[in-house]
Amino acid sequence: MKRNLAIKELFLKKFDKPVTELKFSTLYELLVCVMLSAQCTDKRVNLITPALFKAYPDIKSLAKANLASVKSYIQTCSFFNNKAQNLIKMAQAVCENFGGEIPLDEKDLKSLAGVGQKTAHVVLIEWCGANFMAVDTHVFRVSHRLGLSKAKTPEATEEDLIRIFKDNLNYLHQAMVLFGRYTCKAKNPLCHQCFLYDFCKSKDKKLKEKE
Repeated sequence: MKRNLAIKELFLKKFDKPVTELKFSTLYELLVCVMLSAQCTDKRVNLITPALFKAYPDIKSLAKANLASVKSYIQTCSFFNNKAQNLIKMAQAVCENFGGEIPLDEKDLKSLAGVGQKTAHVVLIEWCGANFMAVDTHVFRVSHRLGLSKAKTPEATEEDLIRIFKDNLNYLHQAMVLFGRYTCKAKNPLCHQCFLYDFCKSKDKKLKEKE
């Protein structure tokens, strides 16, 4: 459809090769950041991780970490109890099953505690530039407001976006995240400055004021 192609091209033009706002320097740090970011803001994760990575600078140190200690470092993060347990289990599995090297295979990544499809895809997108789509709350909301998907689940929404866009999925994923975070917000979307205003099908759409 010409309409979907136009939306794709506008995203790619507006967000020239965007990357995540999570701060990391290694694959280990990226994986931990993405795991922590589930239902938590990137800004919050970026405040938490410097001290966490100073205490546990690599996968082996995290695998040997004390649970209460990890919890203390991430306690301001949502669901920190479960995340702390998953971080340690993830690290232990990497050491036991993958020789201490974080796997860059979707199936292997998803075998790790706390790593679902979205997390695996974000890691592969950011570290490898893989042609994957990952659907978080922002991508889900944007997809539905633009009429790109009517699916009820993130997984089914992902399938719709892959079918529609086909390539440049890594950049489109991050473009949609940033667009949803700063423009097409859940509450009070900035419709008056939206470059996709004419494509929006949402009941939340606000009329532009006459200039």
